[in-house]
Amino acid sequence: MVENVIWPAFLDAELTRAEGRRVNLEQAVPEPTVDEIAQAVQQVGYDAVIERDKQYSREFEPRGRVVVKDADDATKSDLLGAVAAYLDVIRS
Repeated sequence: MVENVIWPAFLDAELTRAEGRRVNLEQAVPEPTVDEIAQAVQQVGYDAVIERDKQYSREFEPRGRVVVKDADDATKSDLLGAVAAYLDVIRS
């Protein structure tokens, strides 16, 4: 059972790659929340668990994280790309 962790910083358009963004700037959205990310993960077809009390090591404020369960068939970059696409649809 593989668990992938998605931090909001991975998808944040206001951050640089050095600050933690993992997707292209065109795919990123400004200040994504763990609720939006969890909703996008569920739209992609995986189970999501929100852990609100966690803090990404490159940030000073805890924004939480989303743990994706049973994503054995997708790479981390594919998963992040799909979640970013759904985040854009959710915000439209």
